[in-house]
Amino acid sequence: MKFLKYLLGIIILIVVVGLLLPSKTHMERTIVIDAPQELIFSYVNSFSRFNNWSPWAQRDPNTTFEISGPESGVGNEMHWSSEHQEVGSGSQKIIASEPYQLVRVFLDFGAKGQSEASYRLSQLDSGVQVTWSLDMDHGWDLLGRIFGLMMDSMVGPDYEAGLRNLKQVAEADVAG
Repeated sequence: MKFLKYLLGIIILIVVVGLLLPSKTHMERTIVIDAPQELIFSYVNSFSRFNNWSPWAQRDPNTTFEISGPESGVGNEMHWSSEHQEVGSGSQKIIASEPYQLVRVFLDFGAKGQSEASYRLSQLDSGVQVTWSLDMDHGWDLLGRIFGLMMDSMVGPDYEAGLRNLKQVAEADVAG
């Protein structure tokens, strides 16, 4: 009986805390790349080049990828499947593309949920600022709201690694 009261207390705590947390999560990382904005845009506006810089493509060489739709821009889509826990399976599809400035991507992780990522490119004197962001709407998913608190520390390092890879690849393209 004592155990049931303890369990009920934990459940009530999760519900109360979950209801008090924001239903949306936003996480982003930024880097400046010394390469033409058009070149960087070509990397984020097509999944045909995504694995050249993606932090997840390197984690499991056995991951299968399928790219479909137009070669780039809206409708370009990638499906992946991996047994690796940190890669998993899912799909991503470009849902908005503003040349050289913005690419928005819908991510579907199946039972693990859906989210939206975006790449914003801005020309600076020192190069092109690239901001990669992730937005999730947890709605009434109280555990999702709690998970949202950890999103920055869980996914942020991967975004940082991906942006460093993108910088290395794009700047190497410029150097020839």
